[in-house]
Amino acid sequence: MNGQQEFFEALLDPEQPPPAGLTTWNGSDPAARFAVYRNNMVVSLIDALADTYPVTQELVGEELFRAMSRLFVSAEPPRSRVLAFYGESFPAFIEHFPPAASVPYLADVARLEILRVRAYHASDADELPTDAIAQALADADGLPKLLIGFHPSVGIVRSQYAVVSLWAAHQGVADISTVDPYAPENVLVIRPHLDVEVIRLNAGASDFVAHLLQGASLGSAAELASLAHADFDLAGILGLLIRAHAISSMKTSRRTHP
Repeated sequence: MNGQQEFFEALLDPEQPPPAGLTTWNGSDPAARFAVYRNNMVVSLIDALADTYPVTQELVGEELFRAMSRLFVSAEPPRSRVLAFYGESFPAFIEHFPPAASVPYLADVARLEILRVRAYHASDADELPTDAIAQALADADGLPKLLIGFHPSVGIVRSQYAVVSLWAAHQGVADISTVDPYAPENVLVIRPHLDVEVIRLNAGASDFVAHLLQGASLGSAAELASLAHADFDLAGILGLLIRAHAISSMKTSRRTHP
């Protein structure tokens, strides 16, 4: 093990002694100084998680959130010097964290929060002009094979819990006392311009968008959504995507079976 790796592992494990060979400029105890440094690093990472997941913290309280975050930091330390996206796997960690089991919607709320962060930092992209969209949609022969490219900020959360309402209640937009956390909700996240937008989707629309994001053609995505949801409204979701400035490209697939 090289010195850097030894130093790194000792930082993450309070049970390990400080790396050999540490010295201090003033003759103070290196172990004590290293413990302070270790604690400051961990606290900084926990604070970074709290900044990314404020509603998640509010739902369980600061004490449980920080205890959970400390374990996450130990299990999944940063792999990059850029901390903007640190904690992307935190929702999955929450999902398998036994003390959070009494708040089953917590992981999905966290998924919404990290999607908002990703959207905020996503690359800019030109919106496809409305007339170009209209022209592509008017091509009856090419329509089923049409592939839709989305703005880089676009993401969705499909949840069996009321993730949108829970998040909105903590923004002061809704009354938390009126929210049924066990009502399924789906959400589209996008940052078309300067602000991140959170748009509620019904089940059929969210399935349709999910298929498109996975590379399905418009015809295939619409067929799958229609089979699963009798009330699927293709015109409605396409209109929403256009109004949200979510579409950045449209092209016809050359695959025989889209």
